[in-house]
Amino acid sequence: MKTTINVLAAFAIIFLAAGCCDKAVDTGTGQENPVIENIMARRSVRRYTDQAVPRDLLQKIAECGVNAPNAMNRQEWELRIIDSKEYFDGVTAVMKEAMPMMVKEDEPGFRNAFRNATAAIAVACPDDRSGMNLINVGLLCENICLAAESLGLGTVVMGGPAAVLANNPAAATYLDKLGFSDGYKLRIVVGIGYPDEEPEAKPRDLGKIKFVD
Repeated sequence: MKTTINVLAAFAIIFLAAGCCDKAVDTGTGQENPVIENIMARRSVRRYTDQAVPRDLLQKIAECGVNAPNAMNRQEWELRIIDSKEYFDGVTAVMKEAMPMMVKEDEPGFRNAFRNATAAIAVACPDDRSGMNLINVGLLCENICLAAESLGLGTVVMGGPAAVLANNPAAATYLDKLGFSDGYKLRIVVGIGYPDEEPEAKPRDLGKIKFVD
């Protein structure tokens, strides 16, 4: 956990040095906290430029993902990095039939049903009775999103492509290409790319937070 925080802090410092974040966070210590700033700056991005993400950045982001905390350090997850236009096009064609509401071809600059992202990370894990594997995947995806944010990239966590790939027979070829181990099921897909929008933060209900006396 400490290693993950240090890695994200280093990324965030680079991100801030590039002038990508406008607001400093007052932590009460008189010092800025780049990790908190990165968390507060992250947004779900649903419009991307056509600029490809270098593979070395995608690799580093995936490595940040697998440095997430996980139950008993069993690391029961597998990641597949997708940056093939042909792959996106093929899955988009299947989604056009299965989930037409997700394929908005009339939108300007439409490229694919992955919110036009130029890359994605698909995450799989096996079923387990405790449900911890799904929690672990959630922690992993948060690391991915924060690492990407610190590098000036946008992310969006998507259930639609994951559901089609995992459950639609027409997408079986594309699921097979991911090559997950036996017993591992695709759970989620995180789209990654260079943002073509700067969405505002949606209100958060801080009333959900309470101290226990």
